[in-house]
Amino acid sequence: MCDANRRSLLKQVGMAGVGLASLSAMPAMSAKAAKETAMTTAKASLKGNVNHSVSRWTYGHLDIETLCQEVKRLGFSAIDLVGPDDWPVLKRHGIDSSMCNGAELSLEDGWIDPAFHDALTERYLKHIDLVADAGYQNLICFSGNARGMDPQTGLENMAQGLKRILPHAEKRNVTIFMELFNSKVDHPDYMADNSAWGIALCDKLGSRHFSLLYDIYHMQISEGDIIRTIRENSDYFGHFHTAGVPGRHEIGDTQELNYPAIARAIVDTGFTGYLAQEFIPTPNSDAGKLASLEQAIAICDV
Repeated sequence: MCDANRRSLLKQVGMAGVGLASLSAMPAMSAKAAKETAMTTAKASLKGNVNHSVSRWTYGHLDIETLCQEVKRLGFSAIDLVGPDDWPVLKRHGIDSSMCNGAELSLEDGWIDPAFHDALTERYLKHIDLVADAGYQNLICFSGNARGMDPQTGLENMAQGLKRILPHAEKRNVTIFMELFNSKVDHPDYMADNSAWGIALCDKLGSRHFSLLYDIYHMQISEGDIIRTIRENSDYFGHFHTAGVPGRHEIGDTQELNYPAIARAIVDTGFTGYLAQEFIPTPNSDAGKLASLEQAIAICDV
């Protein structure tokens, strides 16, 4: 999760999403039913050990209707980083919104800075209701950039801010996920750039409705040691993203990560959440890009 396309998509969804107030009236299957559909669909053509998903922004060249159709054709039923405007289409297709977005201000302006707490609290309280009323459970957040702030102060500030929304998230059965980014290549100055900082935040909050989105691509760049980290800290990681290193492209044998081994390690922990593909496909054609997605799903379907 890093380039201008995603930044633009997040901003667009965020501006449009928080103003929606009627999603609870959407005709459609619940998120629970969608997830059950996803599992049933996956088991028909895949092994069923991994709950697969794909990030919306990396396939933003496709309209949401087409992406839903292609996802189902490939044998899974979830799309990541989808905001309220597109939820009705997902529901019509029985596709789960495996990670909701739209409450954030930006990737840089996050919860570590008290100057943003009031605005973020207002947005997240509204969005938690939108997510819950639509029958979904997962909502993303970001630490934001340090701008000279030391990590301990950022940790304290973020915990203080999140405590303003977590009681409501717990009440509505919504889990807030903070994504871990690398600050070396893609997100200079981002504070939550290592798993230890994220784990310390989880411990400080002590809520089962706060978890970490462990982005394998980002953490390979930041700290490596992926499989051991996953095995030893599996209770803290509720969601995963993939991409190849270096370059953030396909996850095959042209890059350095061994995704079949990583996926097996995730499965071995008893993980029941989603593993979402978030690589930027390199082919120029739609067919080529979808072939890349199909290959990635096969690689991780252990």
